[in-house]
Amino acid sequence: MELLREIDGYCERMGPGYWAEPVNAVTNLAFVIAAVWMSRRSAGVPIARALSVVLGVIGLGSYLFHTHAQVWSAIADVAPIAAFILLYVFAINRDVWGMRAVWALGATALFFPYAALTVPLFQGLPVLGVSAGYVPVPVLILIYAGLLWRRAPALARGFVIGAVILFVSLTARSADEMLCAHVSLGTHFLWHILNGIMLGWMIEVYRRYVSDT
Repeated sequence: MELLREIDGYCERMGPGYWAEPVNAVTNLAFVIAAVWMSRRSAGVPIARALSVVLGVIGLGSYLFHTHAQVWSAIADVAPIAAFILLYVFAINRDVWGMRAVWALGATALFFPYAALTVPLFQGLPVLGVSAGYVPVPVLILIYAGLLWRRAPALARGFVIGAVILFVSLTARSADEMLCAHVSLGTHFLWHILNGIMLGWMIEVYRRYVSDT
């Protein structure tokens, strides 16, 4: 079955075994730790709490992918990330831009054509091209930061910090195979650690805005 097809996409993986990527697997704790921390800080902010739950699921999905490394676990890895992005964009559209829920949902749906148009453009980038599917996200964060700079300067500054961390994280993800001959462990584990920090930070930035308004 296609869902059971093995995937060997990372430098650390040297075989089909469950613990073939021990560092890549264990560093998913970064997502779980960030999720627990932010869940405790998000009392009274329902979407921040929901984002924290999704963040924990991201860690679980990524763990499954780096232990099983099959098509089904790749889906379990990517789906929660997509859910986090869409829920976060909806939250900003509704709670920062002040859109009614139905309009916020419609604006959130625009992420799909945005990604479809930009991913092919980013595929030609040096280094980051191999992570072109993710590059639209920090770019969108910077777009939102620019648009919100006057309306919500603290939030916008937080977005810039998040985008910078994500660009560094994407560089680590993209360089994994490139540096494999020189760094046997690879660099993908840094993607997990930095992403756990970045996603937790993005929840905190949103939580602070909602709590202060």
